[in-house]
Amino acid sequence: MTQQQRLNALLELVSERGNVTIAEIGEALGISAATARRDLTALAEQRLVTRTHGGAAALGTGYELPLQYKIARQADAKMAIAKATAALINVGDAVGLNGGTTTSEVARVIGRSEHLVRSDGDASVTIVTNALNIAFELSVRSHVKIVVTGGVARRQSYELVGSLVAGALAEIALDVAILGVDGLSAQFGATTLHEGEASVSQEFVKVAKRVIVVADSTKMTKATFARICPLDRIDVLVTDQSVDPTLADALAAAGVELIIAA
Repeated sequence: MTQQQRLNALLELVSERGNVTIAEIGEALGISAATARRDLTALAEQRLVTRTHGGAAALGTGYELPLQYKIARQADAKMAIAKATAALINVGDAVGLNGGTTTSEVARVIGRSEHLVRSDGDASVTIVTNALNIAFELSVRSHVKIVVTGGVARRQSYELVGSLVAGALAEIALDVAILGVDGLSAQFGATTLHEGEASVSQEFVKVAKRVIVVADSTKMTKATFARICPLDRIDVLVTDQSVDPTLADALAAAGVELIIAA
């Protein structure tokens, strides 16, 4: 296990448990106490955890890990979701993408999708995004026209937020909006951790003919701080496993098509 993989795993462990001891870290990750201490020190210096006597604690229940520490989580599931989602996009579509690890993977697959490449080499799909990393990665793809919304950058997620985003999106129409979320529940619908990102996603929903939510099984039945939209504003949910029966019933009642990515 590389140091980056250890740090990812350690952050996930602290996030799940709230606080951990050196002994618990060693048992869970199979590393020595000395290595655990060094890794905790590295994370504490980056203000990602709080050091405690004999261990570490999460910074708070609403704390959001930086995007680079989320990339390895549920990687296979996100790849399957991305492939299933990209198959729903057609030549000529204008597609909105918010930020996040799952939507970033969707963007990569769209960038490699042969069914979206025109023989004349012209741009065959338009991507409108508030995510700087997505815009950067797709800027080299000749068949993709990139439109960046503008706004104020969030370091945690590489997303642009604020009134400039809403102003830009109000002037366009999208065939489809593909949204990553932090939670999806029957009661609250699609939610995310940050109110600024929720506001941007709400604007994507307003201007899209079709809304696709992409979320792995760890997001199901969860409700996080900021609401994006109720279930009845979602047209398609693409996930990697069968969902809880209560949520499945709510999705069906709201008219949401459920796609389980293989």
